[in-house]
Amino acid sequence: MITESEGIVLRQTKISGGRRMVSIFTKRYGKISAGTNITERSRGKQALALRPFTHGTYEFFKRGDYFNINGGDAIHSYYRIGEDVEKYMNASFALELVDKVTVEGQPAPGVFNLTLDLMKELERRKERHRTLIAAFTVKLMKQLGVFPVLGSCAVCGAAPTEQESEAAGQGGGIVFSIPAGGVVCREHASSEAAADVSFRAGAAGNDSLIYNVDFGIIDILEYFDSHPLESLRKIALDEAKAEMIRKMMTAYARYHLDIGEMKSESFMTV
Repeated sequence: MITESEGIVLRQTKISGGRRMVSIFTKRYGKISAGTNITERSRGKQALALRPFTHGTYEFFKRGDYFNINGGDAIHSYYRIGEDVEKYMNASFALELVDKVTVEGQPAPGVFNLTLDLMKELERRKERHRTLIAAFTVKLMKQLGVFPVLGSCAVCGAAPTEQESEAAGQGGGIVFSIPAGGVVCREHASSEAAADVSFRAGAAGNDSLIYNVDFGIIDILEYFDSHPLESLRKIALDEAKAEMIRKMMTAYARYHLDIGEMKSESFMTV
């Protein structure tokens, strides 16, 4: 049958016979892989609509789980993102993360709208792009139903105090445990730290399962959760702090959503 949907192009791959496979995060069908005969060399509107970072409307031939792109029109091509190296790297990371956490063929309108908001704000922003990416990763976890516990201990429900957190972290602040799913109190901090040592000794990759944070970081996480991305237009975190939040939330997604390694993460350094 012939159908259509709004979508965001995540990536495209050349295949044999001059065809391409395009990964599109659609509003109607969720993430799909669709073949097309529309060539990259074409200068028409349809070729523009198939470039990464493009938000468009697409016509598909659908048979079962198979999709073929018959045509497309760009609603907005975020070409300015590609003209700025830092924006490009941050956008590439965000789209790869969306690609990793979404399931083929399962609509996720909340994630779709959040991704579109990010593209709009990232194109508009002139500096400190990492603040947006950090906020995006936090809000993405909420959309996916795996948001960490922040206001109380994720293990026993006790509300940690500043004095307890300093003692638990030996001056490093509150303990944020990825396996526990959020902040942990003084009583459970030592066992969580021991789990992190075990993880580092036996697991592949460089993720930590335990982060020493402070109440300021928790306040930022809660602010990101409760405010839209557009409210951050005049807010810019220290890049190192924004990167710590991004890295922590990516590790959180890797643990709870099993997303594996991300190629674009090698670009994400301060």
